[in-house]
Amino acid sequence: MNALLLVDIQNDFLPGGALAVPQGDLIVPVVNRLQPCFDLVVATQDWHPCEHGSFAANHPLREPGELIELHGLPQRLWPIHCVQTTTGAEFAPGLNREKWDRVFVKGVDPAIDSYSGFFDNGHRHSTGLGEYLRSKGVTAVFVVGLATDYCVKFTVLDALTLGFKTHLIEDACRGVNLEPGDVDRALDEMRAAGTSILTADQLISQ
Repeated sequence: MNALLLVDIQNDFLPGGALAVPQGDLIVPVVNRLQPCFDLVVATQDWHPCEHGSFAANHPLREPGELIELHGLPQRLWPIHCVQTTTGAEFAPGLNREKWDRVFVKGVDPAIDSYSGFFDNGHRHSTGLGEYLRSKGVTAVFVVGLATDYCVKFTVLDALTLGFKTHLIEDACRGVNLEPGDVDRALDEMRAAGTSILTADQLISQ
């Protein structure tokens, strides 16, 4: 079975949000077009406590974008975003949720960030996503969402590691590009790891 995996399509990652991904809102109609092509659709949701260690505001004299060490792992600092129960953590307006089978929250532990939809950044704990997909007989995943160079990339790489045939639908993703070329480097890394990269039209026409 094929599954469509929607990564963090949330208000704070849209233009005007706390951690806006340029043109992040433009993927919503593309994602809605894709959903009828799949029998199984699941989503991930950043769901941070307000004291999360990835927030620059929780580190005196630190600014968003800086790199620190957080409990033994390198950590990029971010603006406060996707705090549990806030409007910023809600899914994008206009995003069709009728076909969704389940939502997996991530980033709930204040001591460690969770870019991937499958594990925290240290692979210390699973979100349950991989186990759930296997229980449904999923063998291939098609990944869309925000952002290409962070949560999407790490979700794709973990999906490959777990043995799923993994595809990225490039025009249903957008990237942060904190450093120029980050998105291109992320695409190259995913491709080199074995990801198939295609467009929404290519998938729909198959």
